[in-house]
Amino acid sequence: MANIDLSQVGKHLLKNTDSGEEVEVQSLWRGQTAVLFFLRRFGCQVCRWTAAEISKLEPDLRANNIALVGIGPEETGLQEFREGGFFKGALYLDVNKKTYKDLGFKRYTALSLVPAALGKKVRDVSAKASAQGIQGNFSGDLLQSGGMLIVAKGGEKVLLHFVQDSPGDFVPLEDVSKALGVSTNAQKGQMPVCNDEVCTR
Repeated sequence: MANIDLSQVGKHLLKNTDSGEEVEVQSLWRGQTAVLFFLRRFGCQVCRWTAAEISKLEPDLRANNIALVGIGPEETGLQEFREGGFFKGALYLDVNKKTYKDLGFKRYTALSLVPAALGKKVRDVSAKASAQGIQGNFSGDLLQSGGMLIVAKGGEKVLLHFVQDSPGDFVPLEDVSKALGVSTNAQKGQMPVCNDEVCTR
């Protein structure tokens, strides 16, 4: 886990997608432990499936006074994402992508994105998403990666810092609950066997 300067990250501004209000990142963990889920983009099929997965923990997180927060790098696709009901937590925007940069969420190049997007991890998650009726599109910034940051109440320490290598990378539910020290009855989505017939992207 990379060394994260929470004081620096915490000063960046995010836009609340409900109120339009700008808030400092550190306000999200000031009064409670916070799970910050950084999406690559709102139209990403894998991101939508992962958002639905992590949202399975929302009742257990709420019961333990833990915030579940989704953060996107741009407004493109936000409305459709909200209408799809993929995510159960609060949603914010980091349009300047300063938090993404400080947390090491890299940007792909056009050359590196294609093999990553066609890799087995992405194909597996895409197949699972399609089986659940979750579709995606190619609108927005295709080159941004995402990840997750879990910060203890008051910014005392980083409990988990995850950076995507492949667009198909995500944190399993059991790893999230373990990092938080909470028990959950949420059942993770089962990854299908991927072959050329069911995996198209």
